[in-house]
Amino acid sequence: MNAPHDGLGGWADRLWDAAVAGDEHAAVDVALAALDEGVDMESLLMEVLAPVQARVGREWAANRITVAQEHTATAVNERVLAALAHHPIAREAARAGESAGRGRITVACIDGEWHAFPARILTEVLRLRGWRVDHLGAQVPTPHLIAHLHRTAPDAVALSSSIATRLPSAHVAITACQATGTPVLVGGAAFGPDGRYARLLGADAWAPDARTAADLLADGPPPRPAVSRQAVDDLPHLDDQEYTLVTESSSRLVRHVMNGLELRIPEMASYTARQRRHTAEDVAHIVDFLGTALYLDDPELFSGFLSWTGSILTARGVPPRTLLPALDLLGERLSDFPRARAMLAHAREALRGDEPEEPAWRTR
Repeated sequence: MNAPHDGLGGWADRLWDAAVAGDEHAAVDVALAALDEGVDMESLLMEVLAPVQARVGREWAANRITVAQEHTATAVNERVLAALAHHPIAREAARAGESAGRGRITVACIDGEWHAFPARILTEVLRLRGWRVDHLGAQVPTPHLIAHLHRTAPDAVALSSSIATRLPSAHVAITACQATGTPVLVGGAAFGPDGRYARLLGADAWAPDARTAADLLADGPPPRPAVSRQAVDDLPHLDDQEYTLVTESSSRLVRHVMNGLELRIPEMASYTARQRRHTAEDVAHIVDFLGTALYLDDPELFSGFLSWTGSILTARGVPPRTLLPALDLLGERLSDFPRARAMLAHAREALRGDEPEEPAWRTR
């Protein structure tokens, strides 16, 4: 099997074709052929496999692949990653690292975070760089993570999160890990493209990708935190209780919005059970992101999520302005919450601008 003429991009294209077709054997063959042709393991992980997985999400968002294809491609990429992790190159690097005694890192996903692929990429890159890594996987409850840290005493813990609604849980995990004297490195899309939420939540370090994280750790982990603190110490605005009250009433808010939408959107009377379920899920996501924006006191996070959701709807032929009735209904229910009202108004303005369309809620 000859190497593509356009280098790593060519390998990525061939891996994409195999992954989206659901052909895991062909996908593994592409990765192994790249190694045989001289592509180093870290470059294969960072410049071929990781971009292909990122493309899976972009293609789904653009409505160019189905949910089933998205899941299939992800499963294939996970099998490729597993094959590479057991390749002799990776095994030799892991053995050399343990012999050199470079140090020990725990890698875990935040509780509730099921996107484990970025954390697995980080684990393999760190092993290639000579670290002993305990990979705990997806959705690690914070008490279990802390128990692991007490038992193993790693030099640092790396926490991954892709979904912003997991940031309150990430904050709890960061402060709990630091209370054990363990420095915390965080990464993943949830923390923002510039790491703004990593700084806000008090992480010791942030990296935008696995290679950068490994580079940061090359001279050793961050210093061990000297003073423990409570999560509320970082976010004094939580004293107004808006985040707590909104999250505790989330199910009631979703019911209120659903009932209101049925009155405002006659088409909902003919929705199937599946369409109604998906609509309720969409409303629940809106409420979850509003709660997270209140936690962080960041209106841009909420409006950004609504704009992204609008782009998803546009790709599926649904006008983004159909989200406005849900925001109006939430505003009715949250009239006594000044920060929430301001965030809803900010998001409403971000969604305006398209030509008015006949109201119709999202259907799938």
